[in-house]
Amino acid sequence: MKIEDIRAKAYAMPLTNPSFPPGPYRFYNREYIIITYRTDMDALRAVVPEPLEIIEPIVKYEFIRMPDSTGFGDYTETGQVIPVRYKGVEGGYVHSMFLDDDAPIAGGREIWGFPKKLATPKISHEGEVVVCTLHYGSVLCATGTMGYKHKIITDTQPLLKAALAPNFLIKIIPHVDGTARICELVRYYLEDVTIKGAWSGPAQLELHSHVMADLNRLPVREVVSAVHFVADLTLGLGEVVFDYLDPKAKP
Repeated sequence: MKIEDIRAKAYAMPLTNPSFPPGPYRFYNREYIIITYRTDMDALRAVVPEPLEIIEPIVKYEFIRMPDSTGFGDYTETGQVIPVRYKGVEGGYVHSMFLDDDAPIAGGREIWGFPKKLATPKISHEGEVVVCTLHYGSVLCATGTMGYKHKIITDTQPLLKAALAPNFLIKIIPHVDGTARICELVRYYLEDVTIKGAWSGPAQLELHSHVMADLNRLPVREVVSAVHFVADLTLGLGEVVFDYLDPKAKP
């Protein structure tokens, strides 16, 4: 393969058979269970990177079922998102993600910098309860339960506003000598969001200690609220808003 061919065709690895196709990536009937909980401020300070600002000691624990996503297929995901502020604008910092499909793991890490790891999250409907779990190998790391569609949310504008807010990631790509070659704060948005149904209800959340899935590093002190909704959306591409390796960079 000639050098000019590599320059023209390369966008992901492996060179001749990439793990995922080019975007955009559209998601249909994406099902969210989001349990918002209160945690310790000191724990948040230890993981939220500057120049992001912590708003309050709150974490949103998300279980997401994605049965139909272009390019990435059918998979389930879970993780923690921390409400933050950047230059006066509120958004979310994606702290952890665990999922069961190779293509979105590779694509998410390589394109945006999503902190994705391979594990086994699951959302199931058991009678009057939505049961959500995360196993890392054989170990149970998270359990979330929510009453099934207890109350219809008729005004979905607050949910839509939250979905359209900016999200932030730390993208890290190592150099061949093991040092950091890329270390950037990335911002991205969800686009063309249509909420097709939304419900609230009582919920509980348990997080357990695990060396490779340290969810309990942000311990649950109190469950604040829970929401269950289904949406179609497009995952927008990102932009670099801060380069940690540039000594002249200013927040």
